[in-house]
Amino acid sequence: MNMLLVIAGAALGAPARYLLDRTIQSRHESRFPWGTLLVNISGCFLLGALTGADLAASWMLVAGTGFCGAFTTYSTFSYESVRLAQERAYRHSILNAVASVVLGLAAAVAGYALTHACFG
Repeated sequence: MNMLLVIAGAALGAPARYLLDRTIQSRHESRFPWGTLLVNISGCFLLGALTGADLAASWMLVAGTGFCGAFTTYSTFSYESVRLAQERAYRHSILNAVASVVLGLAAAVAGYALTHACFG
């Protein structure tokens, strides 16, 4: 049963990631990966919020492991950072790496604090 809950969440998370990434990236002409950055930061916020809300384990499997796991994308973030460095866009590469980690952690803390104060 747990596997089905994760699959259900992932079936929604992956297309949501793709659509949000493409929508954001299509509005920016720079080679900086704005879509992936926004996807990962919003996913960190959501996972923090879900954790702070202290949901039942089944809801965490669907929303946290399934949806957020498929929605966020560490592999794409890593690939894009390396690609930028290979293209000698060093500032963009470093900015992407630092912003992803720092803003992702800040978003997770903010999401957790928000829901923990209300529901925790």
